[in-house]
Amino acid sequence: MPTFTYEAMNSSGQEVKDSVEASDSADAIAKIRGKGFFPTKVREQAAKKAGKKKKQAEVAGPTRKMPLSFGGVPRKQLVTFTRQLSTLQDAGLPILRSLQILEDQQKPGLLKAVIGGVVDEVEGGGTLSDAMSKYPKAFDKLYVNMVAAGEAGGVLDLILSRLADFMEKAAKLKKKVIGAMIYPAVVITIAVGVVSMIMIFVIPKFETIFADFKAELPGVTKLLLAMSRWFAPPTNGWAYIIAFPFVWGFLMKLAKMSDGGRYAVDAAKLKVPILGGILSKTAIARFTRTLGTLISAGVPILDAINITKETCGNEVFLRALGKVHDAIREGESFADPLRASKICDAIVVNMIDVGEETGDLDKMLIKIADNYDSDVDVLVGSLISILEPVMVVVLGVIVGFIVIALFAPMVALLQTLSGGPAKK
Repeated sequence: MPTFTYEAMNSSGQEVKDSVEASDSADAIAKIRGKGFFPTKVREQAAKKAGKKKKQAEVAGPTRKMPLSFGGVPRKQLVTFTRQLSTLQDAGLPILRSLQILEDQQKPGLLKAVIGGVVDEVEGGGTLSDAMSKYPKAFDKLYVNMVAAGEAGGVLDLILSRLADFMEKAAKLKKKVIGAMIYPAVVITIAVGVVSMIMIFVIPKFETIFADFKAELPGVTKLLLAMSRWFAPPTNGWAYIIAFPFVWGFLMKLAKMSDGGRYAVDAAKLKVPILGGILSKTAIARFTRTLGTLISAGVPILDAINITKETCGNEVFLRALGKVHDAIREGESFADPLRASKICDAIVVNMIDVGEETGDLDKMLIKIADNYDSDVDVLVGSLISILEPVMVVVLGVIVGFIVIALFAPMVALLQTLSGGPAKK
């Protein structure tokens, strides 16, 4: 009979490591729970597992090759797969049969190949979470740990359903923030393109006319002509404007290669008016939803914080959660070190404090995430409503500057050609 090593928590919350003989992973989990322990990690011993896999490999042939793919599995496909797997588990089908059904339903692509690889691993005696951990392009650390918690607690169907909900809400939030940036980016790009065309092709013709009349030009016109010469060849200033976003993006990536640079960039983003508020509330909604989902899945709070801080997407929040983790390990509460970090509003800290007091921390964290998702919706709407008049005003100022700069000398020229005011 195979031997399974496990890590578990006893009734006092202390970690226990031991082994147990069982026919399969489900039997092992049942035996561990029968001892009064809460299993957090269960896996078959490597030697026997490897022998079993070797025998399977001789029958099944070589390991499947992953198709060439840029990026990972699309989020929409992964959410659909997660919901379907949850439904099949809720119906009582064995996990291996469920995976085989979903593999057959998939169209050829990366996800189908990944599911096939997971099927091979599970068929060889591995747990679902261990199998998924070998395919990071499809299943990230958060996904794998939640599946592991579902396996340990015997509530895999419920955990998969929660995981699908989490991914849908996270994707929706990200889509809203990106969508808010598309409109101003398109308008600014078109405006820069139109102004550049005017500077390169239209203004030089007026400069030739002004040169022919040899008239003294106003300062505003001289400034416009100097800008036009910078835009047009041989200076080609337009190329600098096009290159600026790419150079800026490269410098940001270069800065983020170090921990200090990453922290400085993320801290600066949070201080940008309006946009900083959106990014801050987005980060709070993301980490509270992730942490709440993990705790409700039965993941120990220290492990849950470690997973959350790696997936929060902001170095400022990552460091703050690291301090919270260390403080909890030393016996402190969650709320006090979070309050000291000053990354969250007082209401967030107070709600977490109440959650700790009542023992409903997971529910309180999810409630915070829902509230902040709504706040982000409002802020995104406010940003769009503010950007529209600001862009109209800026474009109006640019057009007005060009018109005044061109027509001021032309008025003077017309007066000169008409002989000016009548002499006495």
